[in-house]
Amino acid sequence: MPLSAPGSPDLPPELAGPVAVQLAKPVRDLPRAGALPGGVLYEPKWDGYRLVVVRTATGTRLWSKQGRDLTDRFPDVAAAALAQVPAGAVVDGEVVVWNGSRLDFGLLQRRLVTPAGRIAALAATAPASYVAFDLLAAGGSDLRDRRLRERRAALEELAARWAPPLQLSPVTTDPAEAARWSAEWRAAGVEGVVAKGAGTRYAPGRREWLKVKSWETTEVLAGAVIGPLDRPSQLVAGRVRAGELVVVGRTGPLSPAQSAELAAVLRPAREDHPWPDRIGTGRFGGGRLAIPITRVAPGVVVEVSADAALQAGVFRHPLRFVRVRPDLHPEDVPGI
Repeated sequence: MPLSAPGSPDLPPELAGPVAVQLAKPVRDLPRAGALPGGVLYEPKWDGYRLVVVRTATGTRLWSKQGRDLTDRFPDVAAAALAQVPAGAVVDGEVVVWNGSRLDFGLLQRRLVTPAGRIAALAATAPASYVAFDLLAAGGSDLRDRRLRERRAALEELAARWAPPLQLSPVTTDPAEAARWSAEWRAAGVEGVVAKGAGTRYAPGRREWLKVKSWETTEVLAGAVIGPLDRPSQLVAGRVRAGELVVVGRTGPLSPAQSAELAAVLRPAREDHPWPDRIGTGRFGGGRLAIPITRVAPGVVVEVSADAALQAGVFRHPLRFVRVRPDLHPEDVPGI
């Protein structure tokens, strides 16, 4: 989206786009307040796409984490950035789409597959929001060597007069407040918390931030397994939608004890089982590879632990097997 601004500051070549971003590695527990250099800054983990806004002297481009130019996919965000972000700035953040009071990853994904001629209509019916959490450049100067606390202060100053769809991600130094965010905002689709060292520089490509996902237990039906019936390696989970058993996810690898616990209660499927012998991994939030499954009678209820990443009732990330629930009946499992 071009905008002529003679005399405006421009950017170093490595920040003109695409831009390499800093990454986060998963950890189980929320780090204590002093665990990272300079103290910890806690932020919500948004369920969206990583997006870097590059505002040059001549226009605005939006770059994905993988280096793809997504400007034409999010014209609503690009127009807002053009109007509200000054030339010479590079902002790191997440693009999300709200559906009522919850983030909707399915609506977000539609931006990438909708024909170009229909993007404007999609943006009008399901507008995107941009949640900023870091500032990599301002006034044409590279800020990545500055400490996070300094970059955050500069970002807050930059964002002081922003209006939707641009917004500033909340931040706290209080681990108790971060834990409350993780629990209370889960219903809105927030996946957990990201912890960052306030005294650290921006490190492109390095996993120095820590992400702690929000997990809660829920029940699913054992619809199939990967591996033989007597030694399953993973559970393929099902739930009922409009009277039909559908695939909603799979667990990570089972331990020997978990495999034995599950095998003890599984029964072979009848001929009327609705699932095929092979299922594409896209049904589990993965790629297109089809893998063989062993169908089982869907009468066993299993308790699993899941994060907040859902898409149309399907868990996008692997589940954690907790235990078999012989005290529950299939009718006790939530539907979708």
